[in-house]
Amino acid sequence: MRYWLVMPAAGTGRRFGTGLPKQYASLEGRTVIEWALAPFLADPRCVHAVVAVAPGDPHWGKVAARLAAAAATAGAPKVTSVTGGEERARSVRLGLAALEARAAPDDWVVVHDAARPCLAAADLDRLLASLSRHALGGLLASPVRDTLKRAHAVEDAPVVSETLERSGLWRALTPQMFRYRALCAALDAAHAAGRLPGDEAQALEWRGERPLLVEGTATNLKITSADDLTLAAAILRARQRP
Repeated sequence: MRYWLVMPAAGTGRRFGTGLPKQYASLEGRTVIEWALAPFLADPRCVHAVVAVAPGDPHWGKVAARLAAAAATAGAPKVTSVTGGEERARSVRLGLAALEARAAPDDWVVVHDAARPCLAAADLDRLLASLSRHALGGLLASPVRDTLKRAHAVEDAPVVSETLERSGLWRALTPQMFRYRALCAALDAAHAAGRLPGDEAQALEWRGERPLLVEGTATNLKITSADDLTLAAAILRARQRP
């Protein structure tokens, strides 16, 4: 099988707290986004990667140059960029639009967050194998194992309202993988209705579809704070040990 990669990376990092978008934070000798792209650029099934960046992004150029140099020597898939939108879903749709002349309606498109640098190759392989004959697609996810509390505020402090039943609950991860035409149509329908899905799967759920859940490992974390960088560095170092 083959697939196209779309990576939304237009976030400005307001919640990250450093002034530098989290996808460009330094992590074990690379940027976070370079680690996020690495499993796909090492995979011969990946035909092409499109990264959706912020308008006037001053950081992407250096990353793109390093990726191009590496691709020239290693034969990795080509990486191109488009200008993304203010929301993640709009960035994904703009990345899909860049593939319109190349991707067939039933081609697979894999969407992966630029802030997830610890995707294991085994998880990617499991996703591709599980969905290879699926009509729609699905996503990596992790069953919820922690006890969940619903909260409400009392004098501006959170207190427990109730304990939620966690049976059947999963944490959505990326990559998420869907047929090109179906994903485009789902995002177009959501935007036309004034709705912004939290992820690609939700856009398809709104159309009555039922994406497949493929269990992924908890180490596929998303960088949201400096503490997450510390965890990600530990995970990446552990993988490099003999």
